[in-house]
Amino acid sequence: MRVFIIKCLLHLFALLPLAITHAIANILARLLARCSSLRITKVTRTNISLCFPNLSAAEQANLVKHSLIETCKTFIEIGKIWLSPLDKALALVREVKGEECVQQAFEQGKGVIFLTPHFGAWEMAALYATSRYTMTALYRPPKLTGLNDLIHTARERAGGKLMPVNRAGVRALYQQLRQGKAAGILPDQVPTDHNAGIFVPFFGVKAYTTVLVSRLANKTGASIIFTYAERLPKSQGFKIHFFPAPTNIAASNLEQACTALNQGIEHCIENCPAQYLWSYKRFKMSVSY
Repeated sequence: MRVFIIKCLLHLFALLPLAITHAIANILARLLARCSSLRITKVTRTNISLCFPNLSAAEQANLVKHSLIETCKTFIEIGKIWLSPLDKALALVREVKGEECVQQAFEQGKGVIFLTPHFGAWEMAALYATSRYTMTALYRPPKLTGLNDLIHTARERAGGKLMPVNRAGVRALYQQLRQGKAAGILPDQVPTDHNAGIFVPFFGVKAYTTVLVSRLANKTGASIIFTYAERLPKSQGFKIHFFPAPTNIAASNLEQACTALNQGIEHCIENCPAQYLWSYKRFKMSVSY
């Protein structure tokens, strides 16, 4: 029943103008903000207090409110991104910045690793990238297995390929990169394997951070590019950003590499802090939520 309801809502939101879906998100977020005991509200508030200790209590509360609004937009607009015809979904991209660095990276012939944090409309960033570059991306299958086929169809319809986060998936990424193609990774997803990450600062807080990016880059010589889809004001659409990762992200020293990885994510967030997914338990390996 839950899967059926979710699918119905996704199809409904796919039919609505983006401005209407965002208006619904605003209403929903205001309700969530009043329920301080809800997990999404508690986690958002905790993460913001940890990462922005220099903000006053009022400033933190304001950021929490706007973060909840952006988080609701993220999940309500997914229907439009996933289920609209591909050309209509991509038409929501109004501007692209920095894509020349991607072309320069591919010219080196060693493949490109795209890093897409949980920022803004990351599903749109992935859709845009897969529509332009041959890419294999890692993903974690949903807990509601009935959504698996829908997610695969939606994310692969532009030509990308999804692989689960396991040894087979990682091997597929190595193969893609050695062929000069692209790999996609969510760089701020907390590794579930205790040998797959190390603790390094993220906004000054120790966060368990993946070592996969550094290992892929070291073994394949691939270039690393950050990309994210900024949500434009007044529901005008999205702006895709590309920029090269910090140099140390491919360092052989894992602490240096993972620190650089988090610095790259921070750079994305600094552009518009409210659009980051602060409701995600980024510090669950070191903080009690």
